[in-house]
Amino acid sequence: MYKRQRLGNGLSVVAKRSSSVESVSLGIWINIGSRYEPDSQKGISHFLEHLLFKGSKRYSCRAIKESIEGVGGTLNGFTSEEHTCYLVKIPHRYSFRALDILSDMVINPSLKAADIRMEKTVVLEELKMYRDLPQSYVNELLDELLWPQQALGSPIIGTVETVNRISREVLKKFQVSHYTASNIVISASGFLDYDLLTKRVSAIFSPLKPTKPNVFCQAREYQGKPQLKIFHKDTEQTHMALGFHALKRDHPLKYALAILHIILGANMSSRLFNQVREKRGLAYEIGTGLKRYRDTGAFLVHAGIDNSKVQDCLGLIFQELAKTKKYLVDQDEFRRAKDFYLGQLSLALEDTMEHMLWMGESVACSDKVYSLEQVIQEVNKVSREDVRAVSAQIFRNENINLALIGPLEKKEKQIYEKLNLG
Repeated sequence: MYKRQRLGNGLSVVAKRSSSVESVSLGIWINIGSRYEPDSQKGISHFLEHLLFKGSKRYSCRAIKESIEGVGGTLNGFTSEEHTCYLVKIPHRYSFRALDILSDMVINPSLKAADIRMEKTVVLEELKMYRDLPQSYVNELLDELLWPQQALGSPIIGTVETVNRISREVLKKFQVSHYTASNIVISASGFLDYDLLTKRVSAIFSPLKPTKPNVFCQAREYQGKPQLKIFHKDTEQTHMALGFHALKRDHPLKYALAILHIILGANMSSRLFNQVREKRGLAYEIGTGLKRYRDTGAFLVHAGIDNSKVQDCLGLIFQELAKTKKYLVDQDEFRRAKDFYLGQLSLALEDTMEHMLWMGESVACSDKVYSLEQVIQEVNKVSREDVRAVSAQIFRNENINLALIGPLEKKEKQIYEKLNLG
């Protein structure tokens, strides 16, 4: 069972013990990400994440890396729209070493001026890399369509202008204001002692004073007609990102949406893979994805398409999406999709890192964590009618957003006319 505790200052601890493994995976989650940032500071959450690995009050950059990697561990971090996370996987006997290092990074980052200057160069090169990869940049264009002039529609990494404006004073103020106890969740999975872990966490973090949780602006989703954005580039194939406004993270139909995702494009047995790639050869890469946020979400279709077959491919994709609104899913296909979902989840939760991420994200987003048994029960309640209902709710013509990158000059009108689910 999962064990949870909230300290007096608002910090949460969640953990799952497993005596059959040799590792502990530990994460410090902060409820701060790109959607919390003011326009003038776009990318600051991601930039601060980079800087924390450069050193802290008690650990130099070299000591941070060598103390973890030198005993066989791995160390990383990531920034999303709603969270920043610092994570370690390490042999269990070094778990408190990992906690001490991560916590000192989070509480006492050095934020040296020289490191800030150097890391700006690194982040700006990262930004250029994403822009040079059409399969990545097309998703950025889609986000701008889904959430125009909103934080969710802006790149997590920020822009050249906003990154260049970041100073040490701004970074320090941002860290002090947002890396607070009420915004922190510590999750751990593996061969651990929960009581000792909680005692150590309390000793380290109790001095932090309670504050109000971070807040963000609610997403705006109104859309009255299909939207198309084409970035003309001389590429060998056309890169496509298709998106529909969908369900928030805790929507009652969230598991029905997950099953719909599996049926349409989550694996090689899916409808889009079979129809678009296997039977027609219109694309090499085709699949679906989900974005889940606290107040909104999106259903995505991504593909790399033969430049001469973009319209044919779009027509086939919309045809397959429309079928899920019109017809109930076949019983065998429905059962396979459920088994795939639960099988993938149970396999993932065998790994301590995946289990730590599962717990940490759930508590950070929803202040609760579901056991595998609870998820199995909820997934088994999903009916074929639920899948059709969520499909009908999402797949509407006025809800279509399409971004394309490729050599598509003078084809906007023909492509826009294809944005029809029938």
